[in-house]
Amino acid sequence: MTFAESSGAPGPTEEELRLADSIGMAMARLGRMSAAAQAKASANGGLERSAFMLLIELAKNGPCRSSALAELVFVDQSTVSRQVAGLVTNGLVERRADPSDGRVSMLGITAQGIELLEQHRERRNRSIASVVAHWPQAQRERFAELFDQFTADYEQRMPELLEAFVQQVNQQAEGR
Repeated sequence: MTFAESSGAPGPTEEELRLADSIGMAMARLGRMSAAAQAKASANGGLERSAFMLLIELAKNGPCRSSALAELVFVDQSTVSRQVAGLVTNGLVERRADPSDGRVSMLGITAQGIELLEQHRERRNRSIASVVAHWPQAQRERFAELFDQFTADYEQRMPELLEAFVQQVNQQAEGR
């Protein structure tokens, strides 16, 4: 049973599934290229992607507890703890006492962490600009708008989609 079927919503049409497959395959290609670039960067002294995502969230949302950070990036607490330890060691994140409960640590990005993010963002933006430089301006603007809309919608639905995935995997395991 699919998520749509279990929620009572009508399933997607064949055309919607064809378009979704096209989007999904493009996402997979982009993910593979991104993973390869990140692996090369990590091998040459750069941060792992997961650690980098933690820095991005801390820069965007401000100091928070590691449990909140784990929720923001959709990973478990142990993964965040391991990544944060390295970020603290490298001077990119600092632990601070939580003003509301001194027994708990808050994580905050350091000036060095912000500088690293700004350098990465500048390199990334230059790379993306070079990839789409031959597109007409209107297409670049429309793509940016649609890609942002897709990403925001995907991010908003992520907890629900993950739960549906877990349910499907569990049902399949029970059926074996």
